[in-house]
Amino acid sequence: MGQTDATLRSRVAAHFAESANLKLSASASLSEPIVRAGTLLAEALRQGGKILACGNGGSAADSQHFAAELVNRFEAERPPLAAVALTTDTSNLTSIANDYAWEQVFAKQLRAIGRRGDVLLAISTSGNSANVIEALRAAHEIGVRVIALTGKAGGKMAPLLTRDDVHICVPHQNTARIQEVHLLVLHCLCDAIDYQLFGAKR
Repeated sequence: MGQTDATLRSRVAAHFAESANLKLSASASLSEPIVRAGTLLAEALRQGGKILACGNGGSAADSQHFAAELVNRFEAERPPLAAVALTTDTSNLTSIANDYAWEQVFAKQLRAIGRRGDVLLAISTSGNSANVIEALRAAHEIGVRVIALTGKAGGKMAPLLTRDDVHICVPHQNTARIQEVHLLVLHCLCDAIDYQLFGAKR
């Protein structure tokens, strides 16, 4: 048991070290797109737009987490902000998947409630999620700008992005590490929004 405990402690320490080192090293390359994304989000909200977020699995949870931070609050008391996670309505998700295709579950919702001036936060660790890609295409069709939060090299999403979009791509291959940085990025975006709309709270 002692040997197993020591091995597990070593593995835990390695996970912490790899995550911390990635966050520190990635800050240089990610700061600029995070600032651009935070500015885009704040301006959309200031002009009466809303944030729509989507992703699968852990990225679905991140979409919901981000929307909750905006609608409810992040770190400081302030008015609620308009945000919707497209991952939460099981009747919409299952009916679209059943009647059409799983690839359309976010795109159809986006076409229904998205408007020019809104922003889509499209999250995919690989950049290859078919339903997120379809949402990205729908966003472009209806004039919704896109913030793509990906990893690895951005996958199939990267070449679909325009100069008006923002790509935040975590430079790593491991899904768990990418997701850990995604959460930090989302908190940076929350802070950027609150700072621009309501002023410094620290």
